[in-house]
Amino acid sequence: MASDLLSIAASGARAARGALDVTAQNIANASSDGYVRRSLRIEEVSAAGGAGRNADISLSGARIAEIKRNADPFLQGEVRRTDGDLQRANTELSGLRNIESALEQSGIFTSIVEFEASLQQLAGDPSDPSRRAAVLAEAQTMASKFQITAAGLDSAGDGLRFDANAQVEEANIIGGELARVNLRLTRAGSGSSDRAALLDQRDQLLERLAGFSSVNASFASDGTVAVSLGSTPARSFVDGGASSVLSSIQGGDGTLTFAVDGQATNPGSGSLAGAGLALTALATMRERLDTLAKGLADTVNAAQAAGVGNNGSPGAPLFEGTTAATLKVALASGEGIATAPAGAGTGSRDATNLANLRAALATENPAQKLSSLLFDVSSSVAGRNVTQSALETIASSARISLEQQSSVNLDTEATNLIRFQQAFQASGRAMQAASDIFDTLLGIGR
Repeated sequence: MASDLLSIAASGARAARGALDVTAQNIANASSDGYVRRSLRIEEVSAAGGAGRNADISLSGARIAEIKRNADPFLQGEVRRTDGDLQRANTELSGLRNIESALEQSGIFTSIVEFEASLQQLAGDPSDPSRRAAVLAEAQTMASKFQITAAGLDSAGDGLRFDANAQVEEANIIGGELARVNLRLTRAGSGSSDRAALLDQRDQLLERLAGFSSVNASFASDGTVAVSLGSTPARSFVDGGASSVLSSIQGGDGTLTFAVDGQATNPGSGSLAGAGLALTALATMRERLDTLAKGLADTVNAAQAAGVGNNGSPGAPLFEGTTAATLKVALASGEGIATAPAGAGTGSRDATNLANLRAALATENPAQKLSSLLFDVSSSVAGRNVTQSALETIASSARISLEQQSSVNLDTEATNLIRFQQAFQASGRAMQAASDIFDTLLGIGR
């Protein structure tokens, strides 16, 4: 009986010491990112009775059955989903803000207005060389503003594509890490501390991956995970110990599409989806800006062709180039501005053709078109701001719920320290009692 008591007390001491170790681990990792609180499941050990007691059940103490993670798959899935939506909104909003800055800070709207104003001043005295030079200077300024705006939009696009390609590379690294975690999970002992650490690593990798693209995760009973990326359709990305390759493809208009092992997929959420949306908006804005630049140049050049310059020569094109980036002034001198109608002589003060030019510009109305472009971008930014704020609140709530459920509570752990320490001490007292009984039995036998 004393030997039974000793083994029972020893098993209790081992279980209490294990519980103390787990509690200490929780306390040490209270601030560790991605750490999920551990707890022990302790179960009774029973065995068949010994000699003469075959029909009995002999109590044999306790043992550590498993180390459990206090994780909720539903809450973890919500954090991945809401964080992916937030990252998509953040990236799209950042891209739209850069587009807005490129359009506003270049001063292109002011330069268009000032070019039209210089034409109005020239109408007061078409033969004045200084006014003609002013028109040419304003035209050169306006063309350079178009080029600066185009360069700013190109920079915004380059930044979005650079970040997206870097994130694609990181996603592939995460996919490889998830595949390795899957292989290690198949070899980890059930309920072991190694298995718990691997599950923490798995969940952290899934959360990082969800920041780039929509993630569909399917968990097996051994803890391994099969991952599909994107939507419409989702593509298998990690399966067991193998991972696929995510890639990005740049279109002629600068937009990005994505594929897994060459099969197209839409990221759906995450920063890659946000980059795709921002680049699509950028391509649309760039096309509208190029159309505006070409329309302005064509309108002015058509009016030029219908008149003659101050020196009596046929009106030559004032602008050349068909896009905002290529727009520039073609005339070498203000004398070539065709203010007079065809057939007029040198130094004619007849401003009929200039009036036609101004009327054509009023019809084309580049300032209004640019104002509409700026308004659309600003409206998009304002709308995405509202969306981003709402998604940030939702993502924050989901994360708070998960942390409340799975994070370490130091008050609880302090209580567990006292409880398990008392259990360990009590088991030690039981072992001491067993030793005393054994010594007493030995004394009786002498």
